[in-house]
Amino acid sequence: MNKITPCLWFNGEAEQAARFYVTLLPDSRIDHIFRSPTDTPSGPAGSVLTVEFTLAGNPYLGLNGGPQFTFNEAVSFQIHCEDQAEVDRLWAALKPGGTEIACSWIKDRWGLAWQIVPIRLSELLKDPDPGRAKRAMEAMMQMVKIDIAALERAADGKG
Repeated sequence: MNKITPCLWFNGEAEQAARFYVTLLPDSRIDHIFRSPTDTPSGPAGSVLTVEFTLAGNPYLGLNGGPQFTFNEAVSFQIHCEDQAEVDRLWAALKPGGTEIACSWIKDRWGLAWQIVPIRLSELLKDPDPGRAKRAMEAMMQMVKIDIAALERAADGKG
């Protein structure tokens, strides 16, 4: 058992969200669905209260807590992507019903914020040449979904 497990508060859709999230990344699965043995403020006896799931090897708990609390950008999940194809795949999966924000940020249909970050972006921002890093950062600040080729052109002074 991990020492820390993030708990995500949903308004009755913890199971649907968890089932969606585990489709996004390898080493992901639903581990346990707990149905409440009694009525709770978030639902009647027998309804899903919590969903334990693993996402990319990390444990999470989805809680059907009710409408009192919602997600905001103060907490987000960053996914490090190997290439543009992975960025595009994850972006397309999260976008329906969600909201594109800026600079790799997107909210899914439940309002949970994600950062879809290509590893190449991090490499460019840490470039030992401060001019390349600055140009990459300036290009990234103009993007919503990150375009690796455009970042590289900008870093090279061709964008």
